[in-house]
Amino acid sequence: MIQEYTLRLLPQQASSSQSVIQYLAQEKGLDARTVKSIRILRRSIDARQRTIYVNLTVRAYINEFPADDEFEHIHYPNVFGKPHVIVVGAGPGGLFAALRLIELGLCPIVIERGKNVHDRKVDMAAISKTHKVDADSNYCFGEGGAGAFSDGKLYTRSKKRGNITKILNVFCQHGAPTSILSDSHPHIGTDKLPRVIENMRNTILHSGGEVYFQTRMERLILHENEVVGIEAIRLDTGEQRIFKGPVILATGHSARDVYRYLANANILIEPKGIAVGVRLEHPSMLIDQIQYHNKQGRGKYLPAAEYSFTAQVDGRGVYSFCMCPGGFVIPAATGPQQIVVNGMSPSNRGTQWSNSGMVVEIRPEDIEDPKLMMEHEADQGNTQTSTSFQTLKVMHFQEQLEKMCWQQGNMRQTAPAQRMADFVNNRLSYDLPSSSYSPGLISSPLHFWLPSFISSRLQQGFKQFGKSSHGFLTNDATLIAVETRTSSPVRILRYPDSLEHVQTQGLFPCGEGAGYAGGIVSAGVDGERCAEMCKLKIED
Repeated sequence: MIQEYTLRLLPQQASSSQSVIQYLAQEKGLDARTVKSIRILRRSIDARQRTIYVNLTVRAYINEFPADDEFEHIHYPNVFGKPHVIVVGAGPGGLFAALRLIELGLCPIVIERGKNVHDRKVDMAAISKTHKVDADSNYCFGEGGAGAFSDGKLYTRSKKRGNITKILNVFCQHGAPTSILSDSHPHIGTDKLPRVIENMRNTILHSGGEVYFQTRMERLILHENEVVGIEAIRLDTGEQRIFKGPVILATGHSARDVYRYLANANILIEPKGIAVGVRLEHPSMLIDQIQYHNKQGRGKYLPAAEYSFTAQVDGRGVYSFCMCPGGFVIPAATGPQQIVVNGMSPSNRGTQWSNSGMVVEIRPEDIEDPKLMMEHEADQGNTQTSTSFQTLKVMHFQEQLEKMCWQQGNMRQTAPAQRMADFVNNRLSYDLPSSSYSPGLISSPLHFWLPSFISSRLQQGFKQFGKSSHGFLTNDATLIAVETRTSSPVRILRYPDSLEHVQTQGLFPCGEGAGYAGGIVSAGVDGERCAEMCKLKIED
């Protein structure tokens, strides 16, 4: 017999399958010897009161064993010799597009400017040691995209765009823990996700698809307003390659050279709002104490605590973003003269720090800076019009902030930082707490040099968060600048039904880089949808 139960347990009672079975025996009148196995269908933590509970939905197998796996297996046929589809980018959007193309009987040709997930680790380690950034292999560019080494969180607020469970099943099939199917905030961890991504690549190759690393798209090949392929360059040899087929463009939110190319080629894009701010780092013990209402912190049976804050300040949202309990702050620049920070957590979320982005909503109409326009014209040799600037002005604003941050950091990857309460009270920080940010911190008056429409809103937001969560606003926390890569600064316009570019046939803008996703799961969903629309296009 199979029976499902909804349970509300203390953390110790929920700590293992055996303890859950013992609870079922005591509270539901079951004979523990007859419960052969259980599956956790749903798990969440309720920390709203001083007594912490774990909510579980459990499937109990009584006098029988599970007859199937915990996840649904996907069949990937051999597609060697089938029609080609070019997938530009091997982040979550591109990888899931490629896998879905194989399901649909098409052959994906994956083009990735960065290195494979193993080799790019060397380039990322060099950022902390040498303070130099490889513009084609870093925390954003390379196999797996930005998510591969910046946490692997798999939850999304969007429930309307596609089959989220399918995305999680694919991850499980390629080696992710099955706990992601039940956790309310599923998370693989930056130490485990690279192996999962490598397994996904191997599935593509074993099924007859092709994957090319260190190969950067230089331009789209167009024939009468239809994309028929791409021209690419092999970065280590300089070899030029032509790849023919419709194109799924999944380059991620930091491929600024792609945005410039599209603007120059008059392929329709528009500016899109983003969020900009800082990484806020607390001692993880302090966040545990606050969120679990206990001076002892999380204790033995609870995970590192998470938080989520949001407020409205002067007509713009101020909110926490990409919270990383028990994690690290990492350098995420993609080129010279930039400082960009992001956050990640290993699977055990076991470091002594917890961080999150603390960001302010920025809309295109908020950016009207004549200095930016002049810098844009100088960069373009005065060949571009104000129309081009308007299209890319949010991107230029990102670049300006990142360069200011680099200058404040002594023109290295040393990040400018300030204690949280000092920032709120417009005071200098004469020293800084210890930090997980490996390239190092330098004390800097963020309240003074950040644009006032960002700093003043952050200050007011922090005051509100401190009132609702006693102890959160503290000088034991550090603001590390600057967080700018929350989403794409442009939207590559496409039809909502066919997902094809509104102006250029055969081009399917995809994922975060196209402005239609926000995170690993939603990018994966969008990649699958683009693959399905590409299949219909080929059959038409």
